[in-house]
Amino acid sequence: MMKYHALTREAKLSESEFTVKRGRDVDYLMELKPENLLFSHYAEAGLNGLLNYTVTAHGGWDSPTSQIRGTFAGHWLSAAARACQETGNMQLKAKADFLVSEIGRCQERNGNGWAFPIPEKYLYSLRDGKGFWASQYVCHKNMMGLLDMYLYAGNGEALEIVKKCADWFDRFSGEIPRETMDDMMDLQETGGIMELWADLYAVTGDPKHLELMRRYERPRLTEPVLRGEDILTNRHANTTIPEIHGCARAYEVTGEERYRRIVEQYWNLAVTQRGTFATGGQTCGEVWTPPQVQSTRLGNSNQEHCVVYNMIRLADYLFRWTGDAGYADYIEQNLHNGLLAQAFWQSGTRDTFCEPLEPETGIVSYYLPLAPGSQKKWGSKTGDFWCCHCTAVQANANYREFIYYGGEDSLTVAQYIPSDLETVLGGQPVALRQRAADVSGPFLKFGEEKLPLAQRPNFWAFRFEVRARGQEFTSACAPPGG
Repeated sequence: MMKYHALTREAKLSESEFTVKRGRDVDYLMELKPENLLFSHYAEAGLNGLLNYTVTAHGGWDSPTSQIRGTFAGHWLSAAARACQETGNMQLKAKADFLVSEIGRCQERNGNGWAFPIPEKYLYSLRDGKGFWASQYVCHKNMMGLLDMYLYAGNGEALEIVKKCADWFDRFSGEIPRETMDDMMDLQETGGIMELWADLYAVTGDPKHLELMRRYERPRLTEPVLRGEDILTNRHANTTIPEIHGCARAYEVTGEERYRRIVEQYWNLAVTQRGTFATGGQTCGEVWTPPQVQSTRLGNSNQEHCVVYNMIRLADYLFRWTGDAGYADYIEQNLHNGLLAQAFWQSGTRDTFCEPLEPETGIVSYYLPLAPGSQKKWGSKTGDFWCCHCTAVQANANYREFIYYGGEDSLTVAQYIPSDLETVLGGQPVALRQRAADVSGPFLKFGEEKLPLAQRPNFWAFRFEVRARGQEFTSACAPPGG
């Protein structure tokens, strides 16, 4: 069913721009205060007491007046869980474990499995056709963070919280007719809640969680996609990509070929037939550009960060299933021209030689403007919390997920990112070290690689060291499609 599996837990980044970004991400996760991250959870459970936290509460989309308040806490947990597993940062883990326990306390106080930072009324109103903003999306992100805390940080309480949340959703959705469910998905986005149920089913094997996964498929999207109809042009992009993630994960946990065909057809419609900007991005104003006319949509709102991150994840699914290097190339282009280019900005000494750059730091650039003369707009640490702010903290904790893949008797390096891998192949331990050769770096340092260069190099050079006991290796470079 799958050609490769990702060797995420066995990989660790080494010094490079990727570790710089991850380091800034971890510093930011540590900087945010638990009482602000959980403000809306406490408020919904009646645990804020009489204290007025509004002076220090987060602003923007995470403010107490936002209808999607508390979404960011889920992304924070997902990022923290992965960073803890890779770096062993015990201070971060202690903070993340505390957040989980406090969400559990809120769930216990609510008394019916509800553990979310918004009122239950929002979902019942959505069912009745009154569209509070993306309420199921908020729930998904919180459960995603909790489940990641179980999967990556070994927090058993987090899994129990998610299972109780699933019981709430089972009661809620079990009473809703199919047509009403479809209407709800058209009215407000659900995020990747279908993928969450599939992930939970993979852990528990509970048929109830499998049924939730099936209920949260969006047939008004998946059926036309399966038929090859272009229903994406000028449609909001990121509300659909996570729903296709759900189909991708559904294929992996059930083996049903229909789900795989949906994913492959979506990629064909979104990428193969549509084309991309030179950066690898594909949207303007958050909607899909018409096929092959990207030049007509160059502006100040190209390449939404959320779309970049979620399309990388979709390419990762397809690469693991097929081994097609074209998907790895897509990931590479968007890692460098998207994730690295759009998150955790920090001006340096050389940037200020001519004039000061403002701002000096920034969490995320929601868009990557592609019109001539345009500039990025950077979100602040506590004043914005856009959706792209949320995916930025996740993306910069996830870089190692796309580097190494294991097959039945093979090891594939899919990205040139300095890193170390320790895994098992053929029953024997294997260690791999990947480093960038110094062909253009520190100009005061001597290095054999740069001596013969007549101009700035237009290539990278990497060194690989493999240590394995009692095994022989052959190496091969696979062309796209191979």
